[in-house]
Amino acid sequence: MAVLQAGKAIKTPSIELNSGVTIPQIGLGLWQVKDQAQFTAGFTAALTAGYRHFDTAQIYHNEQMLGAAWKASGVSRTDVFITTKISVTQFAPFTVRPSFKHSLDKLQTDYVDLLLLHFPVPVLRRSAWKTLEKIYHEGGARSIGVSNYTIKHLEALKKYASISPAVNQVELHVFLQQPELIAYCQANNIAVEAYSPLAHGRRMNNEIIASVAKKHGKSFAQIMLRWCIEQGCIVIPKSVNPNRIIENIAILDFKLDVEDAAKLTALDENLRTCWDPTRIP
Repeated sequence: MAVLQAGKAIKTPSIELNSGVTIPQIGLGLWQVKDQAQFTAGFTAALTAGYRHFDTAQIYHNEQMLGAAWKASGVSRTDVFITTKISVTQFAPFTVRPSFKHSLDKLQTDYVDLLLLHFPVPVLRRSAWKTLEKIYHEGGARSIGVSNYTIKHLEALKKYASISPAVNQVELHVFLQQPELIAYCQANNIAVEAYSPLAHGRRMNNEIIASVAKKHGKSFAQIMLRWCIEQGCIVIPKSVNPNRIIENIAILDFKLDVEDAAKLTALDENLRTCWDPTRIP
């Protein structure tokens, strides 16, 4: 099990988005983190470990915590990568921009590095995307993208978008591999970002992953995260436990071999642990 030495922050690799912006390949997901003390402890541990990529959203109700935390840390704004997402309740033409301004106020910044539409809401997603394009051109977001979009949603987006999404953030893990979606996004220069990469712990007793973990001297979670990285994806595991936060970034000192990859690929079962966007027209 990798242990982070004092003062030894891990430098994570970055991916260049189609916007020209670089995004750290490993970030800290902030979903469900609402306790201020937990948030502060987790954020401090993450910074110390080497995280510079933080993923929040309007519906997480913790943008203000992230804003206060990075401000208090003394880290330069240009040294942190901040993502937020427009809530599905704010997709109307007259609410996207005011809600985003409110997010910026909470985050204590005048721009975000990545702004996403949180879900492919029928009808309203078109006008919401056009507003994101305006925000991008105005400098409010260095990159714009989507979350929970399937291939059909991305194909529809092509017909009215002037800017291609830089990122598609989706649920993705060993048990929900979505190879067709990954291939589509790669072919269209859209980075895939994996949320819930540990499948909410739903398969933590899987013997195959446990055996691969033992082989490499890594944890179960580290194998799942390493698999995501090796698919070329950005990964944003969520944790408030400082030790887990450190463990989740310590996945760059080993590689899965061909045998490992074959075993893990065979585990795909289309297991969704979050919402299912495939049913949305």
